Amino acid sequence: MVNLPMSDMTPRIKICGLTDPEMASCAAHAGADAIGLVSYAPSPRHVSIAQARAIADALPPFVSVVALFVDADVQHVHEFVQYVQPDLLQFHGNESADYCRQFGRPWIKAVRVQAGLNLLQYASDYAGARGLLLDAWVDGHAGGTGKTFDWSLIPSGIDMPLILSGGLDASNVAEAVRRVNPWAVDVSSGVERSKGVKDAGKITEFIIGVKHAFDEIS
Repeated sequence: MVNLPMSDMTPRIKICGLTDPEMASCAAHAGADAIGLVSYAPSPRHVSIAQARAIADALPPFVSVVALFVDADVQHVHEFVQYVQPDLLQFHGNESADYCRQFGRPWIKAVRVQAGLNLLQYASDYAGARGLLLDAWVDGHAGGTGKTFDWSLIPSGIDMPLILSGGLDASNVAEAVRRVNPWAVDVSSGVERSKGVKDAGKITEFIIGVKHAFDEIS
């Protein structure tokens, strides 16, 4: 199994798909480093620009706001960025590197991992990204499926931070951290009581799992 030397610190934790200020604040106080706001209408976790701003305004200092888009209209992204002022953009579709870099914000690129994908070449193609978010390939779904992928498909030698996603929850995140050693982990459905509805207890359990895994390998 690959063990990537991407971080010698506790992995950063992003709770994605938050839809209300109260739960976002809860995630931050539980120890999340970042929260993700989904601007993709087909998703049950979609928020409007006004909702996104209200959630961002509810966060304490030093918690990053990540805005997630899937092949979005350029004007919509500009409007979202102008009004919400996210710290980081996450592109989860088939966006080109040129598309991703045009908005004047740091960005990461999501990739749905499957056998046969050349992740080293993918990382090279998106060299301007601050990191790669590795998610599971599920045909017809952009993400948020709750499915894991084969972590052995991650090659060594990717020269940028890796954010591990895809089917993580409190029961498997410690193993994921030990085996992959990512820069960060990202969770959405794994901390929900129902689709699109986060659970404060599951968020806390997930964060404890991440920190427990790091204690074991440090």
